[in-house]
Amino acid sequence: MANKIKMVKIQSIKTLLELGWSQRRIAKELLVNRETVARYAQMASMADSNPAIPPTGSPSGRASLCAPLTDVIVSKLDAGCIWQDLAAEHGFTGGYDAVKHYVRRLGSRKELPFRRMECEPGHEAQIDFGSGAWVMENGKRRRPHLFRITLSNSRKSYSEVVWRQTTECFIRAIENALRSFGGAPRTLVIDNLKAAVKNADWFDPELNPKVVEFAPHYGAVFLPTKPYTPRHKGKIESGVKYVQNNALKGRTFSSLAEQNRFLADWESSVTDTRIHGTTKKQVKAMFEVESNALLPLPAEPFPLYHEGKRRVHRDGHIEVARSYYSVPPEYLGRDVWVRWDSRLVRVFNDRFEQIALHSLGRPGRFSTAREHIAAGKISGVERGAEYLLDKATLIGEGSAMWARAMLQSRGIAGVRVLQGFLSLTKRHPAETINRAGRTALEAGCFHLKPLRRLCAVESEQEQIEFAEEHELIRPLSEYQQMLATATTNQQKEDHEPRPVETIA
Repeated sequence: MANKIKMVKIQSIKTLLELGWSQRRIAKELLVNRETVARYAQMASMADSNPAIPPTGSPSGRASLCAPLTDVIVSKLDAGCIWQDLAAEHGFTGGYDAVKHYVRRLGSRKELPFRRMECEPGHEAQIDFGSGAWVMENGKRRRPHLFRITLSNSRKSYSEVVWRQTTECFIRAIENALRSFGGAPRTLVIDNLKAAVKNADWFDPELNPKVVEFAPHYGAVFLPTKPYTPRHKGKIESGVKYVQNNALKGRTFSSLAEQNRFLADWESSVTDTRIHGTTKKQVKAMFEVESNALLPLPAEPFPLYHEGKRRVHRDGHIEVARSYYSVPPEYLGRDVWVRWDSRLVRVFNDRFEQIALHSLGRPGRFSTAREHIAAGKISGVERGAEYLLDKATLIGEGSAMWARAMLQSRGIAGVRVLQGFLSLTKRHPAETINRAGRTALEAGCFHLKPLRRLCAVESEQEQIEFAEEHELIRPLSEYQQMLATATTNQQKEDHEPRPVETIA
């Protein structure tokens, strides 16, 4: 079974042939065989030689009764009532359906003329890429991509060569052009290049997210053309060929910057001063009118950013451009989305809500926001002396007085001493610590070791005074037994007879 190509490619072949493209170029651009292009080129030339006569045979191969009356049918296409007029005026013997099918085939062969669309000043610009001139760098020859944008009203243009057709290069080239124009048009017509369009669709194309955000920054709208339909941006199609054949043909440059400088001079000295073949007016004079209709430029260029997914490390940080940035602790081990530019790093969750914002740091540095540290991982030293003094105040007045005097005496080294002082609450009651604090303050002692001993002594005295059991204290049961024994002995003595005393 022979290979079949889609109707959209057939239409593209016909359109490119009408634009004067060579068969070799069409085959290379649309990825089809040159024989296929040649076949449609031959069909187009046959139709041009006799456009009014459609195929005379029916689908079954039988000659149509309407064929001899083709000129009459063509003249009555707009009037209607064709079958009745053919039967009454020309003795046509065929049926109504035969005329209907013939007219349908006749209409499919009758191509409508293209409609030329002219734009108001400041309304539209068309953008396209082509091939630039060769560049010789370090003994190697490379051919860059030629970016060109043309204002549809005045035909004022801007050209620039870039090494890659990435989204970043595409956006920066547009920005350079708009700043060269001194304003922005309201519509930017582009083809379906991958740098701007993720999924081509004539009715609802899916644009690159960066391109979507770039357009409102300048108040413009991107309108991709219909796939494989270069005539939708015919002004820039011819403009790219004009640069290639007039400015760059046969030239070689030593660097990309040299070629861009040459293009800038060529645009101002050649293209701006010429009389345009379609408008019959000077481009420079028309641009002076259109420049007043362009939208004003924003104060700052579009903040172009990079983006990607990152996994949050065990230390609560993510790696971006060889630097490390913290995120909230609840995202530990999860994937987050990151956008960064030359100044800021933005972190988003899976709902694309911003969860962190950092300044772009140098490689190898850690940027940690205080609110991203879990509460259990923040030490007292990090929280500061005021925080520790507040905790000492909660113990009591004696503790607070000693803590303030100690910090005043020992300075910044006293922050860690204060941490150790607060840890005494794990082993001693608040009253003991307060009494020890007052005693140490009266003695002018601001070291932790004597204070620990003082608290230990205070605790030991409290245990001796109030303990129910101690090595120096007999058990209560022993006292009860002694009391019972003493009582029994007393009762025995009361009942025994006493001896009679004799007087010598």
